[in-house]
Amino acid sequence: MLGTIKVGHSQDTEALTGCTVFLPPEGTVGACEVRGGAPGTRETELLRPMFTVTGPNAVLITGGSAFGLGAAGGVVRFLEEKGIGFPTPGGLVPVVSAAVLFDLDLGDCKVRPDEEMAYQACRNAAVDEDREGLVGAGTGASVGNARCREYSVKSGFGLYRFMGGDFKLEVAAVANSFGDVVDVDGQILAGARGDDGSFVGAEKCICNASGLAPGCVGQNTTLVVIATNAKLDKERGARVALQGQNGIARAIRPSHTRYDGDTVFVLATGEVEAPQDAVEILAAMGTAEAIRYSVLRATAAGGLPCACDILNL
Repeated sequence: MLGTIKVGHSQDTEALTGCTVFLPPEGTVGACEVRGGAPGTRETELLRPMFTVTGPNAVLITGGSAFGLGAAGGVVRFLEEKGIGFPTPGGLVPVVSAAVLFDLDLGDCKVRPDEEMAYQACRNAAVDEDREGLVGAGTGASVGNARCREYSVKSGFGLYRFMGGDFKLEVAAVANSFGDVVDVDGQILAGARGDDGSFVGAEKCICNASGLAPGCVGQNTTLVVIATNAKLDKERGARVALQGQNGIARAIRPSHTRYDGDTVFVLATGEVEAPQDAVEILAAMGTAEAIRYSVLRATAAGGLPCACDILNL
């Protein structure tokens, strides 16, 4: 990612869960924006502008709901072995920011990303990792869960890349949403399905009480990592993260619900000057596109169809 940030995946394709780690170079500035009513996070508050740490030593996005937060220990162990961390009188302390999504009801709920899976993701990390679909944290993701998981559509891990001269911005996204994923014209790409398998519209279901089936899934969360080589401080990075959330709102309807814990991370390696407004606009646009790719690159799994099969793409 960007040629300097290493990305590593690890997953269990039978249990349908996994995790993805981002390992930035030293000096990377970090930021984070969390929205929705059901986040599951670790070490995100310290990425706010007023806090001491400039950026994380790693970002972990993972399945497993709250259980998945424990996987961060494997990233901490890997970084400690490499001598990477925030300097303290007691030695280097690795700073690992993490966020989880809910995938426990797809596949085997007893198998969750743990320290060993996250440690393996770190070992797998490479700057040229560009796989999409059912890899890493996207392995157990689905979208359109407003009408229960069995009526949703499989999602996965999606990427968007922009390059203009020396400037680069890349976005990784895993859409795991209560709402539908839509294209630039608002047409549904993947989302809540009716009994006949056609899209019914999550917003319509939510606003019509009869459309909410018993046992409706109330745990979701879309996770995004925006990486750029632009020179940003934490304040500017926070604005980019905010625009990433706007990108989620462009591509997912509804977004930021009380059943979602949508989380956007920003990693800025600081190699080139770039206009702040342009970086923010590209962050919003790129996040929306990465989310769309997360459903268009996915394949059917766990009894759920994929968007390409439904749309005959």
